[in-house]
Amino acid sequence: MPPVSPLVLASASPRRRALLEQLGIPLRIDPAHLDENARPGEPAEQYVLRLAREKAEAVHARHPNDTVLAADTSVVLEGRILGKPETAEEAVEMLRALSGRSHQVMTAVAVAGVGARCVTAAVTFAAASEAALRWYVSTGEPMDKAGAYAVQGIGGFLVERIEGSYSAVVGLPLVETLALLREAGYILPWEQR
Repeated sequence: MPPVSPLVLASASPRRRALLEQLGIPLRIDPAHLDENARPGEPAEQYVLRLAREKAEAVHARHPNDTVLAADTSVVLEGRILGKPETAEEAVEMLRALSGRSHQVMTAVAVAGVGARCVTAAVTFAAASEAALRWYVSTGEPMDKAGAYAVQGIGGFLVERIEGSYSAVVGLPLVETLALLREAGYILPWEQR
């Protein structure tokens, strides 16, 4: 059997990398470095879809003969996109806003030249004390995460319920990702002959 071709992952996310590697997909990592600001009035779903497409296409220009995958995740509370906090106090404010409430996590995945899909999951936080939120922020985990938490990490203690794709909340909706890769003609490890 010939080896599976490496997939180019246009992301520096260790979570996306781990999700793909656990499926036996060999990777080359080449993050896209783009302006990730939302455009004025841009709805969250359009924003994550646009960014995923732009990242995939930018990296595909450097790897024109390879399959390139990109993704983008946003935490959305009442229509407002919560990005990555810039300070510890901003992280506490985000977590305080999410505490005891439900929000959406939207993750778009794109394969260059094929298309993109967006998956939305509903996440409900348990009510948390100010001390618990500040303790969590002091761990440092929230600082590079959309919405200031990682469901697969320490931040899981804040999450009461998830409705929808767990892997989308982590950062890569696997069912939709695999469908796009098949559409691109990428041979998955279990499809080798």
